[in-house]
Order: sequence, then C-alpha cells, then structure tokens
Amino acid sequence: MGSHAGSHNVIRATLIIAHLAFGAAVAHAAVPPEFPNRPVRYVVGGSVGGAADSLARAIAQKLSEQWSQPVVIDNRAGGGGIVASDIVAKSPPDGHTLLMAFTSHATNPSLYPKLSYDTLKDFAPVTLVATGANVLVVHPSVRAKNVSELVALAKTKQLSFASTGSGASTHLAGVLFGYVAGVKLLHVPYKGAGPALAGIVSGETDMSFPTMVSILPQVKSGKVRALGVTGARRSAAAPELPTIAEAGVPGYEANAWYATYVAAGTPPPLIARLNSAIVGILNTPDVKQRLAALGVEPSTTTPEELGRYTRSELQRWNKVIRETGAKAD
Repeated sequence: MGSHAGSHNVIRATLIIAHLAFGAAVAHAAVPPEFPNRPVRYVVGGSVGGAADSLARAIAQKLSEQWSQPVVIDNRAGGGGIVASDIVAKSPPDGHTLLMAFTSHATNPSLYPKLSYDTLKDFAPVTLVATGANVLVVHPSVRAKNVSELVALAKTKQLSFASTGSGASTHLAGVLFGYVAGVKLLHVPYKGAGPALAGIVSGETDMSFPTMVSILPQVKSGKVRALGVTGARRSAAAPELPTIAEAGVPGYEANAWYATYVAAGTPPPLIARLNSAIVGILNTPDVKQRLAALGVEPSTTTPEELGRYTRSELQRWNKVIRETGAKAD
C-alpha cells in the first residue's frame, strides 16, 4: 500500500513539475525572445507637432535604440483620436502596434454613441505616459483681468471659446468650465491646434483652453491674456498662474493626459515588457527635459493602474457630458 501511495506521489510530483515547466514555457513563449522582430508602429491620434505626437516621438526614438528595430510614428488625426483608436483595436495583439491616446480616449464614448470599438474591452492598458494642464486664455479685448471677472462677464453675455476639435482636452476644459461656473459658453471647434490658436489670437473667439506649450509664446508677447491653469495644482512651466479652482471656480480640474494602450488579448508578459521599457524611458533625464519643454510631466503607472484610471475618467466625463448635453460638433 505504501509503495502504491509513494509511486502515486511521484507521478503527481512529476505532473506538477511538467505542468510548471509547461506554464513557464507558455509564459516564455508569450514574449518571443526576438520581440520585436519587425518594425513597431506607434499610432498617434494627433497631428505632427502636437503634444501627443512629440511624446510618442521621444519614446519611439529610445525604443528603436533599445530594440534595434524601427518604431514608426503613424499620425492619424481625426475624430478626436477615434481613427487612431480604431486602427489599434483591430490590430493583431502581438505588441507590434501601440496607441498613443489622450484625454479624448475617455470622453469619446460619451460624445459618440456609435464607436466602432469598445474603449474598455478592445484595449489593454500599458502605462500612463504624461499629464499636463491647459491654460485658460482670453483675447485682450475681453474685459476680464482674472477668472472671477470672467465668470461675472459670462453671466451678462455669451462668450465663445475656441477648441482644437470636438472631444479634445481644449473642448472639454471649456465644457467643464461652463458646468462648474454655471455659465453658458459657445463652443467653436477648429480643425487642430494651429487654426484654434489663430482663432483666439485674432479675436474671432473670446477665450480658449490651449495646451501650455502651444500658448506660452503668445502669452509672453501679449497676444492673449492668461488667467489660470486647468490642473489641480500650479504648473512648473508657469508657476505664477493660479489654478482655475483657486482663482474663482472651486472644484474645477481638467488635466490633459496621455497614455499608451495595445490591442486587447496582447499577452500579459508582453505588456509587462512594453511597460518597463516605456516607464524606463520616461524616467531618463533627457526625456524628462523634453517633456518639461512641452509643459507636461511624466506620470507612469502599472497597466492595472492605467486600467482603473481609464474607467474613472470615463465615468467622470460621462456625467459632465450627459448633464451639459455637450455634443461632438
């Protein structure tokens, strides 16, 4: 009886070892030793020269050095990132196609009820890349010298605000401002950062919420007046500017954020490898410097943390968009 039990245990132990070895082989197979074995595509939902594009280029350059494989930037502006997201959602889940998404990734499902993909189910999060604040600016002809005066003015007449397009952080920052301050603003969407900038500098619109990097030169030259930043705390790029919350609209906070995703079904070991490569790059001094010049700071996470953050942003913006009736114009 004892020998029977003993041989049974041996067989069981052998099966366990075989099972563990098989598990290790599967985990190992999930990250091919030669990954990446061909050029990697980094799809960006923004145009060349924008913050998302600049971030992706900073990362891609370092990745291609590390991997000895080209990492090609594929700019697919349009639909507030929808075109780019659709491409990555339908790509093979093998880590060779990355998405550089931004705030609109979490707002598009509420603005566009019929998306061709599911924002939560069709993507696997890799890492949050960077966060930054936008800047509330007004044309010099607007009589408000601070945020409180602007809110008071907006209660007496309708003010218009320029955005870089529906669903962009420049659009939602304005929607949120009207929502929290209790004023009605007229949204004027432009096709990209350049035209929106021209719209506010020329006085075609009263106000705008552009990114820090795109507007600081115009602030310094006096073409527009900056009243505050949209983030939860002051920005290192312009520490003299108060947050909109401290300057008269308590509870206001709209961060611009950038994150990398891959197609759902990408093996976890591969995602872990992408995560550690990108996080490592974002913590190098020269990349930190490049980010500071863009008015953003590195904000890296685990894939799980980005998953939670994506869900919370989806819920937060869904409420604001539902209650304000904001539309994708």
